[in-house]
Amino acid sequence: MPLRGRLSIEQMCQSAGVSRAGFYRFLRRHDPAAEQMEVRAAIQQVFVEHKRRYGYRRVTRELHARGLIVNHKRVARLMRQDNLLAVQPRSFVVTTESDHDYPVCLNLAADSR
Repeated sequence: MPLRGRLSIEQMCQSAGVSRAGFYRFLRRHDPAAEQMEVRAAIQQVFVEHKRRYGYRRVTRELHARGLIVNHKRVARLMRQDNLLAVQPRSFVVTTESDHDYPVCLNLAADSR
């Protein structure tokens, strides 16, 4: 490229028939598959660290805190593809009140075995 010193990047792109954005994209040369695997690994790590209780919103917030720039829609899609479903624990509710003054009947079903 001996003409590079005399031509601007815009002029070179016009003569080659490519866009300036395409030229700069070519200079960056990133591997989208490797980036995808890195994001998936980070999502799974956050998900497991928080005992499978974080949904896509909290996972996205955690990834941003770790310095990984990722869109919440992408996190939701990847979590759905990897079957990472957040399960919230249910609190134990006592439904039996055994401290009362009413008469207690015998459990006749327990003796019939």
